[in-house]
Amino acid sequence: MNNIVVIGSCNIDLTVLSDKRPVAGETVLGNGLNIAPGGKGANQAVAAAKLGANVTMVGCIGNDAYGQMVLENLHRWNINTDYLVTLDDVNTGTAHITLAEGDNSIIVLLGANARVDESIVDGAWDAISKADLVMVQNEIPLKTIGYITKKCAAAGVKVLLNPAPAADLEAEWLTQATYITPNEHELAALYPVNNTDDIIKANAGKIIVTLGSEGVAFGKDGDIHKVPSFKVQPVDTTGAGDTFNGGFATAIVNGKSIEEAIRYGNAAAALSILKLGAQEGMPTAEEVSAFLAKQ
Repeated sequence: MNNIVVIGSCNIDLTVLSDKRPVAGETVLGNGLNIAPGGKGANQAVAAAKLGANVTMVGCIGNDAYGQMVLENLHRWNINTDYLVTLDDVNTGTAHITLAEGDNSIIVLLGANARVDESIVDGAWDAISKADLVMVQNEIPLKTIGYITKKCAAAGVKVLLNPAPAADLEAEWLTQATYITPNEHELAALYPVNNTDDIIKANAGKIIVTLGSEGVAFGKDGDIHKVPSFKVQPVDTTGAGDTFNGGFATAIVNGKSIEEAIRYGNAAAALSILKLGAQEGMPTAEEVSAFLAKQ
């Protein structure tokens, strides 16, 4: 137990801080630059690792300085990178973020993440086949997600699919996944012609919908249950969703019920928004345990 394999994106986030967002053709002076590891795959891997899971990261990076930063950061949290492939002919994925006027604008370059294909999955199958849970997100080619869910289902390997960013995925892939963790907008993209409540009820034990400050909803005994979020004063909400997924996954592989795993994920997410930065703000298992003991 406690073995999680994450198949997903590894990015470097480059965030420019500015009082004003430039319009077309305009140059403005910024206030600062923050460079930090990111990507939903790597974020969720770090979240689970900090919470005590044995984590293996599967994906692609470029043979460049950013790729080296990704590697060093994953090693910092004792994440196995034996199946993280370095490619010579493509750059590591990057997210270019402008934070100005109280909001952000983001341009994402997939880079090496676009090369996470069937061969990458096959190359890591020894680890994947032994995993207690495989985690995947929509920041790699969607075709690869279908390949992962099909192959894992055939082998009896559980898959947590976090369908972010929103995309229209094949119905077969959704059936093959063990857990699906969308927010409301992502759920609507997956099931555009269905009533949200009916979807949750019909997929009891599978679909876990994150509702931000309202908590998390899931189906049980023909009804919809909600696990409330923990009320804290946020400092930086970046990475809260990834932290929830890492916390939920870690609790599940340690034998917790869905409701217990959701509460654990909510606690981890609440703690993560009390600090600046996605991965830096993610809590440890000891911090979550202490937080829950006070509730």
